[in-house]
Amino acid sequence: MADDDKQGQFSRRTLLIGGGAGVGLLIAWAVWPRTYAPNLTAARGEHIMGAWLKIGEDGHIVVAVPQAEHGQGVYTTLPQIIADELGADWRTVGVEAAPLNPLYANPIAAGELFGDLFDALPKGLRAQHAEHALLMLTAGSSSVRRFESALHVAGAAARVALCKAAARRWNVDWQACGTAGGFVVHGADRLRFGDLAAAAAAEDVPDPLPLRGGQSDRLYGQSLPRIDVPAKVDGSANFAGDIRLPGMVYAAIRQGPVGDSRLVRTNRDAADRIRGVSAVIENPRWVAAVANNWWAANRALDALAPRFETKGAIVDSASIDAALDAALDGKGERMAKAGDLSTAFRDAQIVTADYRVALGVHAGIETMTATAERTDKGLELWLPTLAPGLARAAAAATLGIAEDRVTVHPMLVGGGFGANLEHQVAEQAALLADRLKRPVQLVWSRIEDLRHDRYRPAAAARMAGRLGANGGLLGWLAKIAAPATGTALARRLLPRDPAITAARALPGMGDAYAVAGAEPFYRIPHYAVDHHPAEIGVPTGHLRGGAHGYTAFFNECFVDELAHVSGTEALSFRISMLGGDARLARCLSTAAALGGWQGGVAGSGQGIACHRFRGSYIAVLAEARLEGGRPRVDRLVAAVDCGRLINPDVVRQQIESGLIFGMATALGAATGFTDNLADARGFGDLGLPLLADTPDITVELIRSEADPGGVGELGVPAVAPAIANAIQAATGMRLRSLPLRPDDA
Repeated sequence: MADDDKQGQFSRRTLLIGGGAGVGLLIAWAVWPRTYAPNLTAARGEHIMGAWLKIGEDGHIVVAVPQAEHGQGVYTTLPQIIADELGADWRTVGVEAAPLNPLYANPIAAGELFGDLFDALPKGLRAQHAEHALLMLTAGSSSVRRFESALHVAGAAARVALCKAAARRWNVDWQACGTAGGFVVHGADRLRFGDLAAAAAAEDVPDPLPLRGGQSDRLYGQSLPRIDVPAKVDGSANFAGDIRLPGMVYAAIRQGPVGDSRLVRTNRDAADRIRGVSAVIENPRWVAAVANNWWAANRALDALAPRFETKGAIVDSASIDAALDAALDGKGERMAKAGDLSTAFRDAQIVTADYRVALGVHAGIETMTATAERTDKGLELWLPTLAPGLARAAAAATLGIAEDRVTVHPMLVGGGFGANLEHQVAEQAALLADRLKRPVQLVWSRIEDLRHDRYRPAAAARMAGRLGANGGLLGWLAKIAAPATGTALARRLLPRDPAITAARALPGMGDAYAVAGAEPFYRIPHYAVDHHPAEIGVPTGHLRGGAHGYTAFFNECFVDELAHVSGTEALSFRISMLGGDARLARCLSTAAALGGWQGGVAGSGQGIACHRFRGSYIAVLAEARLEGGRPRVDRLVAAVDCGRLINPDVVRQQIESGLIFGMATALGAATGFTDNLADARGFGDLGLPLLADTPDITVELIRSEADPGGVGELGVPAVAPAIANAIQAATGMRLRSLPLRPDDA
């Protein structure tokens, strides 16, 4: 257990704000720009209306979206906000990826990813720092939370400009004009947006802007059809692998095992005998084969038979488990606390349980891919990225050129689940293009993608709780051993950021990202959460849901165990501890009612769990059993409160996909390690649920007028504990490890 007197020590936050690094940062902030100009590019007949949209003279509307579309529907929900405020006809609305610009920085995502390193910056500096560092990030279910207000203002500005342009023609007061269905209207008079676009682009607008009133003809809250789906269905949508450039060649790559690995030998003569192969490029850490088609390049890698020398300790599943155990037994840092836990636990009977999760893989359909072309002007990159500014910086640093000489074309993402925050493929493609002096498309094989993933960290928890005489929960301790993934993300993604580097150098071994979601949301008088950093020898990164994917498993399984010990029905046990959290209580009661909750009694095969994060709330009821020695999930029922709904269908899609994703991580989607290499080599090794395994799914969206919360990750965290709790109800067997495997019980 961490010592309570740690709370009196200096933290990253107090040091950065109080002096030292903070002084330099505040001086730098004083000379940073406060405003930035839009840099959209208009096609013939289009007119730019600020940083967010263009209107064509034929009436079409293009919304610039600064967030990557990787299936979460952001190419629909963000334009829908603007279109609603503008009074547009949805059939005329299209999207394009926003160019790199500090206007689109996302400090909310930075806070979710980099945790206390980013939060250590003075509060007034965080947004400015995100702009200065060009942190255009798609992560942490932050798209709507970050940009809804800006999009309302952008839509309002364009609407007012159109109304003023129309009012000049009609010689009326612009405030007497309105918009609907792509027209400016004043009584019986109507003018198309396209007819007014040129004049409106030159209009000045007032500050503050009046937002659109009235509830009729509103697009906000409607289940409008997704903009990105038709092109994905008919195959016309372009992904990075679809890029074709004159003279382009194709590359496959083989990288060394994790750790300090160096390339020592290849069989180049064998590779040269593969038809179509044109080059072999060696790097200390990898070798790439280049050919006139990717299949030949990948075959050449096998012929090369590259050998790597790895220094240091061998990393395998046993060493990872040993590192987690050693961390739990070692020193930890208290990350959250309430009350006096030492007093609450003194001379009391304590309930304990240990939990563990394996390394999780991203395993998106699209493997790491990038197309690069080196020109006299610099470098052009086409890649699926969730951080285009950071990818540009990494590629520029790799080639030793200025960042403004690198152009990044963000592509649609083939379901990366967070993997595309990383930019090593951009660095590799840049090097290849520079060496080859011609366009090159680099695609990682499936094996390479699994062996060199930035995995969801393996983690272990030692939970302890004290029950009162009446069955209530008086004390709670969560000791969590996990790699410091937030620090690792900052080190890889922001290696040259002076503010983050300064924060990393300050005292404090705990990592907020690593234990995100571990602080109990129940009203427990005395609790503490300790992080025990573990060096497992494997690179870790952000996977959909982040640490909540394992901390919710630890917490909600342990709550269930405590309910059993206290002799209290699991739903009532939870609701009794929620205090004034009416939103989460309503989710729990709704899921229980829809699912026909039987109290989780023995033989029912029902389990329940809940979670709240990113400003949203969810409860999941699962019905599960063992079949052939493996968990079988028959039903999932979810009740969700995520605030105002922009597009209910998109929300429902994301919750359903999150439930299935969470089920996949509960049953598989993990890998062991042998000799510094992941054991998984393909989808067949991951134990993923098949279409035939998909349970009956019910999702209830609870109406709310609260600000929109995050949705893209919301469905994930509560699923695994709900299934584990259901298995216990069905069999009496408590499974405490992810993936859920009865053999490990």
